[in-house]
Amino acid sequence: MKFTVQTEIDLPVTKVVELFDNPENLKHWQPGLVSFEHLSGTPGQPGAKSRLRYKMGKREIEMIETITVRDLPAEFSGTYEAEGVVSTVKNFFKPVSENKTLYITENEFSFSGFMKVIGFLMPGAFKKESQKYLLQFKEFAEKQS
Repeated sequence: MKFTVQTEIDLPVTKVVELFDNPENLKHWQPGLVSFEHLSGTPGQPGAKSRLRYKMGKREIEMIETITVRDLPAEFSGTYEAEGVVSTVKNFFKPVSENKTLYITENEFSFSGFMKVIGFLMPGAFKKESQKYLLQFKEFAEKQS
């Protein structure tokens, strides 16, 4: 499953990237994030791996992030592996004007096991969740100015 979501943020691209690129800020715009733990590689650089733990309702989800591209401010991409799901997320930051940035994510999900059923029955849920994270980042970022 592939889809793209985007939002405009009322901040210069340099400020948006600065806020996005700081792992300490994740907790401010990713609800349910319990922990972010660097595992290997140079933090924030291609090849680096980190463990992210989330609590969503009564469920706990753990995923491993592997950074694949770091070419900021243009692109920051990675893969995210959790039980039954592998996703690739490509983040792009494009200046619209001096004080406005277009934040775009290209998302690709592949499923295995029981998650194949979930992906088939509820494809819209993944796009909706991805859009929600973009809007939460926008809200967080615009409050920082």
